[in-house]
Amino acid sequence: MSNQYFENNPNLSSDERIITYYFKGNTFRFITDNGVFSKKGVDFGSSLLLQNFYTEKTMTKILDVGTGYGVIGLVIAKTNPHVLVDMVDVNERALVLATRNMALNHVENGEIFASNIYQNIIKKYDIIVSNPPIRAGKAIVHEIGSKAFDYLVEGGTFWCVIQKKQGAESMLKLLSDIFTKTIVVTKDKGYWIIKAKK
Repeated sequence: MSNQYFENNPNLSSDERIITYYFKGNTFRFITDNGVFSKKGVDFGSSLLLQNFYTEKTMTKILDVGTGYGVIGLVIAKTNPHVLVDMVDVNERALVLATRNMALNHVENGEIFASNIYQNIIKKYDIIVSNPPIRAGKAIVHEIGSKAFDYLVEGGTFWCVIQKKQGAESMLKLLSDIFTKTIVVTKDKGYWIIKAKK
């Protein structure tokens, strides 16, 4: 069985560690383990997305697709106490870690549950955010982007981070064909932050 972070492997050995992440005056601690993305530290793409992300006061319902051990969703929740953040993943170990990390960082405005992309999503959101699992393949990555449209309210936005060499241009084109307005918020070290408005 493979040990990809977007799959479930309950037999994978455990090697937990705690990493530290500093963001806008807050110190976050995250428990990581084998079998989850970016075990050794918060990855550059997620950090770049968080640095550029913003929400209006009227936007209170946020979904983090492919949350992993919870970095993006928990940081957004902690630094935006007026919002409610749902965090989903298909990886059971990641969900357990995210739940523990929510308690570790005293985040109370979040909910974590299992969902294969949007399979278990039953409501609509003001914002959907994702650092998509590139290794899961182009079809999965594009589904996260294209189907976000169906789970956003009118005027809602989809945010994602993707490297140019891993398909940023094709994702931008895909979103531009579906959403009302799609822009590249920033580019840094080959990473693109893309925002698409419904």
